[in-house]
Amino acid sequence: MNESVGIVEKQNPSFGDRGVHDESVSDMIKFLSIDVDLISGSSNREETLCSKNVMRKQRNWERRLEAKKNKRKEEKQRRKQNRQDKVGVESQLSKRVMKAITRERLEEARAAGPRLCVDLSMSDCMSHKEISRLAGQIRRLYGSNKKAVQPFHLFLTDMKEDSLLYKECIRMNEGFLNYLMDITEESWIDLFPSHEVIYLTPDASEALEEVNGNKVYILGGLVDESIQKKRTYTRAKELGVQMARLPIDEYMMKRPNIKNFHSKILAINQVFEILLTYGDTGSWSKALRAGVPTGKGYIVSSEAESNDDQ
Repeated sequence: MNESVGIVEKQNPSFGDRGVHDESVSDMIKFLSIDVDLISGSSNREETLCSKNVMRKQRNWERRLEAKKNKRKEEKQRRKQNRQDKVGVESQLSKRVMKAITRERLEEARAAGPRLCVDLSMSDCMSHKEISRLAGQIRRLYGSNKKAVQPFHLFLTDMKEDSLLYKECIRMNEGFLNYLMDITEESWIDLFPSHEVIYLTPDASEALEEVNGNKVYILGGLVDESIQKKRTYTRAKELGVQMARLPIDEYMMKRPNIKNFHSKILAINQVFEILLTYGDTGSWSKALRAGVPTGKGYIVSSEAESNDDQ
């Protein structure tokens, strides 16, 4: 019996022994807790260091990115400035080249182009206002000739240097004395053989059929208000030269309007514009449509347009 009890006692430790065992376990738990804290602290430090590295790399990347942006911006501005400088140089070069080309064309026209003369012998019968208008028409006429693909050899005859018209041309037309045209005090009668002359007047019976390079076309230097009936016709007839009118009757028709106004009298620059357009296109319909203002009360007839298309 006693042996059994002794065996049981050995298998079940005493209260004192259990206390020692609990203390050991508690100590082990403390040691484990310390190790965990150490590991956790080390992990936090590593995360902090990693975070700082990331931030440093991010700042470096942003600085490089900003530097690249600034470099691209500077390069873009530099290219833009280069383009502007190039355009400025080309523009100046283009103007010089175009001016040289225009001058060459006008010089060629003076040598072998069709001839057109503005007869200024009738300027004495005009008022100051009308003379100023005529000076403006001469400026526009010359401007059209400069732009023309096939310019005319232009003449201003009976242009007296002491005349009001001469002074008005200088006052109103910049560079008038450098115009590439022949300006003379002589009369066209003394300059050209009469058989080469065609005086353009709205009162002529025959219509102009073509622009012939062997002829000299004379325009009477008069403005609308000062044109007396058959003034240019009478002058041409007295001198015994051929006359012709623009083919307005053949290619145009009267357009109904409130004032019932219809006029075939055109300014010298308008007549010249018609001759230039005809020379470029070979079409009277196109030439008259371009040169006859709608206010004159005429329009190109549909029949004339159909004939041109054919």
